Amino acid sequence: MKQLSGWLHFIQGLAVAAIACMSLLALPGCATQADGQRATEGMADLVTDSDESPERKRARIRVELALGYFQQGKTTIALDEIKLAIQADPNFFDAQNLRGLIYLSLNDAGLAENSFNKALAIRPNNPDVLHNLGWLKCQQGQYAHAANYFTQALANPRYLERAKTWMTLGLCQQSAGQLQSAEQSLLKSYELDAGHPVTAYNLALLLHQNGEDQRAQFYIRRLNNSDLANAESLWLGMRIERRLGQREVVEQLGVQLEKRYPQAPQTSAYRRGAFDE
Repeated sequence: MKQLSGWLHFIQGLAVAAIACMSLLALPGCATQADGQRATEGMADLVTDSDESPERKRARIRVELALGYFQQGKTTIALDEIKLAIQADPNFFDAQNLRGLIYLSLNDAGLAENSFNKALAIRPNNPDVLHNLGWLKCQQGQYAHAANYFTQALANPRYLERAKTWMTLGLCQQSAGQLQSAEQSLLKSYELDAGHPVTAYNLALLLHQNGEDQRAQFYIRRLNNSDLANAESLWLGMRIERRLGQREVVEQLGVQLEKRYPQAPQTSAYRRGAFDE
C-alpha cells in the first residue's frame, strides 16, 4: 500500500491501534495487540463464574494467557495456548478470533481467514470479525471484498468501533486509487474520533497529494500540536507549510524534527532539502 506510511509502531503500540503501533499507519486494521485485546475483552461471553462450564473456564484462561504472550510478541507460545483453548472448547469465540488476529499479524492470510470464518460461524455478522476480514482482504488487494466486509460491520447499529472501520476503509480505498471515496471515509472517521492520529495523518496526506494544502494544514497542525506527533507527521507538516509559503512554521517544525528525531529518515530528507522526493 503505497499511500500508507509507517506509523506501525504507533498503531501496534495504539495497542491497537495496538498496533498503534508502530507506525501510525501500518496495521490500522486490527492485527494489533490493542485490537486483539479489545476483541477478546469486548466480546467475551457475559457469564459469571458459576455459569461457566469447566471446559469454557479452561479455554478462557488459556485465551487470557495467549493474549498476554501475544502482547509480548511471543506469538508461537500464544498460538500454543490458543490451541489448548480450542481443544478445551471448540466453540469459544474469543479463541478463534484471537487466533485470527495472531495469524494476521504474522501475515498468514490463509490461517487468519480460516480462524475468522470459524469465529463468524459461532457469532454470525460479528462486526469486529467482519472488520478484521475487511482489512485482510484489503492487504490482499481484494478491494471490493474488503469494502463489502467493512460495510457489513458498519451496518451493525450496536458496533462501537465505527471510527476505526471508517478509517480502515478509507486507507483501503486510498490504496485502490479511489481517492474521492477515501476522503469521504476518512472524514467520517475524523468526525467520530478527531483525536486518532492515523486518521488525521492520512487525511492530511491525501489532501496534500490532491493539492488541497489549505485544508490539509488544518488536520496536520492539530496532530503536530498534540502529543501524538512523530517524525512522519512533522515532515508532512513541513511539506504542507512550505507549499503554503509558511517559512517560519517550516523552520519551527524543522527544529522539532532535528531535536526529537535526529536519526529519522525524514530528518535526513530535511537536511538534504528533499521536500519534493
